[in-house]
Amino acid sequence: MRIVVALGGNALLHRGERPDAAAQQANIDRAVTALAALAGDNELVITHGNGPQIGLLALESAADPALTVPYPLDVLGAQTQGMIGSLLARALRGALPGRQVAALVTHTVVRADDPAFKRPTKFVGQVYPRDEARALARERGWHIAKDTTGWRRVVASPAPEAVVETDTVQALLANEAVVICAGGGGVPVTADHDTGELTGVEAVIDKDFTAALLAEELKADLLLILTDVPNVYADFGTPRQRPVIDVTPTELRDRAFPEGSMKPKTEAAARFVERTGGLAAIGALDAAYAIAHGDSGTLVRPELAIG
Repeated sequence: MRIVVALGGNALLHRGERPDAAAQQANIDRAVTALAALAGDNELVITHGNGPQIGLLALESAADPALTVPYPLDVLGAQTQGMIGSLLARALRGALPGRQVAALVTHTVVRADDPAFKRPTKFVGQVYPRDEARALARERGWHIAKDTTGWRRVVASPAPEAVVETDTVQALLANEAVVICAGGGGVPVTADHDTGELTGVEAVIDKDFTAALLAEELKADLLLILTDVPNVYADFGTPRQRPVIDVTPTELRDRAFPEGSMKPKTEAAARFVERTGGLAAIGALDAAYAIAHGDSGTLVRPELAIG
């Protein structure tokens, strides 16, 4: 079975956790323990979030007196792919002796006229109290929005149109490699209509949407979206909260989910299932193997044919 896994940013750096290298390494070791069990009998492609990491690099870049202007988000996104990809690759090599592992810096094409550039919605960086967030917004020209636990910077998040390196990922899978790619949704680029030349843009693409697109392009059997909760929940955060176990894309879209957290995951899962007829699942990182075998998480399946 060919599985595309989307690791949430909080799987690599927990909410409220200091962004130290040691903490991220410990979280990656935990993630790899869960992922290694999937790699045995399956082709495995691993994507990952980068919200906390790119936010930290953006802060450091903005405060660096050696720079005339801060590094743009596409460059910082590439840096996070290299950092997280290296940590994952080293841990996977240790967990899967004899298996080839490749960490690939990946570019994702977006439209230059995507309306998302005028309406930033993608959370990056750490959570701040409201007053501190507003002060940073004034000082640095940020857009900010309320997250589930506080206030965070938001940036443009255009829709992914194509993953540039899909053929390279295909070739690596053909050689039985575990592939780490499309980190942070991929480095956002536009492509010249005539020459194909790529130009970086100031944005962060939603990693779940890119994972769904990549899974479609790779003809994956399963899109597995791993996060820090065991299921998708209906009426989340209310006394009526209950797990959703088995659902179709239509049923999933009929429910309301938080815009900046669960909604992109459910929409990505729904898109993949609708476009391919494959399966998607959402659940907790530690239960990855059980989710892939239908014993945990929320399964998103095609609509039943009538007649």
